[in-house]
Amino acid sequence: MTKLFGKRFSELETQITTLESTKVMKYSEFSGSYPSIDANALLGWEVKAKSLISNVCGEESHHMQTFVEAEKPRSFSNSFEELQRVKAIFLAAKEDYEGGYLNTVRNLVQAEVFGSELEQAGELLSAGYASAAAVIAGVVLETNVRNLCTDHDIEHGKLDKMNADLTKAGVYNSIQQKRITAMAGIRNAAAHGDTEKFNAGDVKGMIDDVERFLASNLQ
Repeated sequence: MTKLFGKRFSELETQITTLESTKVMKYSEFSGSYPSIDANALLGWEVKAKSLISNVCGEESHHMQTFVEAEKPRSFSNSFEELQRVKAIFLAAKEDYEGGYLNTVRNLVQAEVFGSELEQAGELLSAGYASAAAVIAGVVLETNVRNLCTDHDIEHGKLDKMNADLTKAGVYNSIQQKRITAMAGIRNAAAHGDTEKFNAGDVKGMIDDVERFLASNLQ
């Protein structure tokens, strides 16, 4: 997904250059000579750019809001000047994206990594390696809990402490806290070889619960 976004940024940047190359000089008795580009072509590019910015930055992001403001008609402004305004915002979003400064992009990357690890856990479980599957799912769970602590300025520590602190801060409710505690119990039992404390069904439920937990927090 993130590779597709990077490719799309490059495509739209190329289209900006193409749009700029179509600039022609027009004349108005009110403003004299002024540069102009095709308004419909500009509108089409803006729609595509907004879709991309919305996906990588968020619909309510500063990038998106500033872009929408920049494309609004202005007195004594022309289509070429409008392109220059939205271009500046688009390139700023592209730079932040490529630098990894967008929280949404960070979440996309994490979602891809975590999704791959949970798939691996599922495959191990199917092959009969329930303990290994539980340990991998547990690592994904704890990493996500730790990231939530970072996002909410909560001190890192042991999983049970972070879990309690996140609940106290209202990040999630006590029901989710109990689920995380249960999942951590399966992970700990698997890591210590206490296979009598869980079965394959418990691990399958754990993987599913971790996936749901990620879906609710990686947005």
